[in-house]
Amino acid sequence: MKPIPTQTSKLKCGALGFSLIEVLVAIGMVALALMAGMAVSMTLTRFAERQPALVLAQLCVQNNLVRLRLQHQLPPSGESASMCTQADRDFSVRLSVMATPNPDFRRVLAQVQPVGTARDETQPMLLSLSTVMGRY
Repeated sequence: MKPIPTQTSKLKCGALGFSLIEVLVAIGMVALALMAGMAVSMTLTRFAERQPALVLAQLCVQNNLVRLRLQHQLPPSGESASMCTQADRDFSVRLSVMATPNPDFRRVLAQVQPVGTARDETQPMLLSLSTVMGRY
């Protein structure tokens, strides 16, 4: 008479470890998770490198807008460009003053680009800010 295989003997024969496919799938999942983490890390690094330049560019724009407001008159329509130095960094500030439907207001578009980069239409400005100034 043959012995009847029990549950314990079945487990000993079939559950010796993971198959190659299971190991490869697990390695693939870990690789995808690591690549996603690396992409997030690189994005945060690029943002951290750009943040000081953005703050300095905002200071340049604020200085130019305050200069326009201190004239106590409606700014004339047209474009102007100036240089701004903040924290030993040079920026090019371009102001575009445009008329609005209401003659008592002007739209001012300020664009800042670091000096030393080629003026390229495909490359975005470091900072672009638009505001409306009124008659004093």
